[in-house]
Amino acid sequence: MSAARQTPLGRATIGDQLRRHARTHPRKVAFVTYAPERAELTYAELDALANRWAHLLAAHGVGRGHVVAMVARNGIAAVAAYYGALKLGAAFTVVNPMFRAHEVAWQLAHAEPTVVFADPAFAELVDGALLLGPDLDAELAAQPDTEPDAEVDENDVAMLVYTSGTTATPKGVLITHRNYLISTAPAWSAGLGVGPDDTWLFVMPFHTIAGLGSMTTLTLLGATLVLPPTADPAATLPILARERVTVLAQTPTFYLALAAQPDFGPAAVGAVRRCMTYGGQVAPAAIEAWSAAAPDALWGTYWGQSELSQLGTVGWFARLDDIPGGGDPSWIGKPVSHLEVRVVDEEGADAELGELLCRSPSVMLGYHRDPERTAAVFGSGWLHTGDIVRVDAEGNLFFHDRRTDVIKTGGMNVSSQEVERVLHAHPEVLRAAVVGRPDPYWSEAVTAFVIPRPGVTPDPDAVIAFCRERLAGFKVPKAVHVVTELPVDAQGKILKRELR
Repeated sequence: MSAARQTPLGRATIGDQLRRHARTHPRKVAFVTYAPERAELTYAELDALANRWAHLLAAHGVGRGHVVAMVARNGIAAVAAYYGALKLGAAFTVVNPMFRAHEVAWQLAHAEPTVVFADPAFAELVDGALLLGPDLDAELAAQPDTEPDAEVDENDVAMLVYTSGTTATPKGVLITHRNYLISTAPAWSAGLGVGPDDTWLFVMPFHTIAGLGSMTTLTLLGATLVLPPTADPAATLPILARERVTVLAQTPTFYLALAAQPDFGPAAVGAVRRCMTYGGQVAPAAIEAWSAAAPDALWGTYWGQSELSQLGTVGWFARLDDIPGGGDPSWIGKPVSHLEVRVVDEEGADAELGELLCRSPSVMLGYHRDPERTAAVFGSGWLHTGDIVRVDAEGNLFFHDRRTDVIKTGGMNVSSQEVERVLHAHPEVLRAAVVGRPDPYWSEAVTAFVIPRPGVTPDPDAVIAFCRERLAGFKVPKAVHVVTELPVDAQGKILKRELR
């Protein structure tokens, strides 16, 4: 490789782009925080703080090829430490602060970090962590704010992101600087319209690819990110209004929760222009509520994976009628510019319905310390996503199900998503999840869990009858459980393993 590609002269590293923003747009606001008082941080200030973190990390023995870990909620400390680590050629991993001690211990043992930082609120979860707070702030203040003199390569690992583990043991996904600089960020600029004029409400947790990855892309492209003190809808809604937020990106659960707030309406969300959603189907009730409150907003349905550095497919619509396939809510759009896809059957032949395979410069380096699962997912020269989709003649993709969520009942395969779409059409159902539960006769029995709309209590037998009119008999739920909530992870993704 040319020497120019290994120095700031011509390399593509994430930390270099932050330095460029600091020089060309020093007063552009990078972050607005509420912790608890409102504060702004410009790109120049963020770059200087990241440099201090880089020098502090170096003093604690961190160098190229190492891993830095943090156990904390979203905040400027995590952002600056992340950029500081990357400026040294180290990778960064964030541990879910909602984890129990044994879960934290597992991730740290697997990641093998050189140093671990933790918010004092989570000190009991980690032995020997360096705690965020006054002492560390004083140590940071003593560091120079100059760019560290470090050798960093665009093929170095930048992120070690752990999958959510909604269906299996989490995997550590290794993502390089190159993935974001030459693929994910340009694709987001073109396909999602991301740019410096955007103001994003940012509630995606940094321990996920949606959080750490989106933060990376948005800061690479010079946007402004608003970090609320909590993802609680009641606390978030006033911030949406005050900051004139133009873009949101969250799971369907979050949009429903915001729409349920008493002050939800045009005064609060009228400035929103794009509503990105991922991790499940948006309930029609959410689209109806948001269309009335933010009539100029477009919905963006997005599919992506950690293994693709968050790259994926996107489709835009204002109303359900705009969606291809007669308003089919399983639509996940078309591939973005840097993604190539195939849909194949179980024999590996091209098919209308089958597993989605991908190729892209955004494909991960592999799974950390897991060569067997890496080899399995990279089979045949494509990334095997494990997602079952349908493709139409125009190249539109429709999400069918996770391979692991397909219900095998009585010798037939049932898409849990298809049954959920029918349940969402029931006038008394707000949110639904469908799983296969062990059954001595059926092998797996189609089982539904539904959250009712406010003020009503659906009758399970009536819901089953509703489904019977709209689904083949083997797809109809054998049981419907009315619940007040569904188990979700930190992003709002439903944890189906807990329902099984």
